[in-house]
Amino acid sequence: MIASILEKIKEYETIIIHRHVRPDPDAFGSQKGLGEIIKGSFPNKHVYLVGDEDPSLSFLADMDKVEDEVYQGALVIVCDTANQARVSDQRYVKGKELIKIDHHPNVDPYGDIMWVDTNASSTSELIYELYLEGKDKGFVCTNEAARLLYGGIVGDTGRFLFPSTTSKTFRYAAELVTYDFDRSALYDGIYTTPEHVARFKGYILQHIEISESGLCAIKIDQETLEKFGISAMETSQLVGILGDVEGILAWAFFVEEEDLIRVRLRSKGPVINEIAAKYNGGGHPLASGASISKWEEMDQVIADLEEACKVHHK
Repeated sequence: MIASILEKIKEYETIIIHRHVRPDPDAFGSQKGLGEIIKGSFPNKHVYLVGDEDPSLSFLADMDKVEDEVYQGALVIVCDTANQARVSDQRYVKGKELIKIDHHPNVDPYGDIMWVDTNASSTSELIYELYLEGKDKGFVCTNEAARLLYGGIVGDTGRFLFPSTTSKTFRYAAELVTYDFDRSALYDGIYTTPEHVARFKGYILQHIEISESGLCAIKIDQETLEKFGISAMETSQLVGILGDVEGILAWAFFVEEEDLIRVRLRSKGPVINEIAAKYNGGGHPLASGASISKWEEMDQVIADLEEACKVHHK
């Protein structure tokens, strides 16, 4: 599988790299990290990164403007995206061949070549592995690629705290930090919190209610967002804060957006990605996302999560 991907990268002159909507550090890290490896290895190739922008992560990557005709005869690679509906910029199907590289459960197989490894901590970890397999074939990892891949690994492992962190993750991280980039600046970029977000964090912590089974649900409507001057996208930075609270086994953020209610799910044990799949979503067993169309559906999601917590207790 890896050998096939390396050969396709060497074969094509134009390569367009996509990732998922509402990007996180691993989405940007794997997408641009791969792009930097390809550009550093083969300077004459045309490599483009496409997708929606996120100002809070612009220190990691800026996107390219790509015309439709560029896709003709191009290789398209989609990083860190389990299902096709979540690919940012749906033109990903317009290339000559398509490759999927991901670490989420493969619920939606797509592409001419698929490399999906759910044992990997992050897609950035897989991209570094791709480089290691290709370094005897002319592939090089630049300092900028190392910065991006390290940032992606740090982001998706919660600074190496999540159970997805393995001995391989630590080994790759140890190799990546030997490259020349500013680790402190990278951490600052990922974790520095604007004042209005910090105040909203305090609001969430003041309003937690934990059920008998260990579930905590946080409702964030438009009125609350406006009160704190926070965007629905910015709330994604805070979904992990309840992981340190004693007594919480699983938790959900229900965030009202323009046309739907975003549901962000996290767990310390109960499997939640099967619940997410019932509500237009999916993800990892302990970290998933979903969506509902009206507040009345929130009670059903909560009931499903309560049941998962009770089953886990048994």
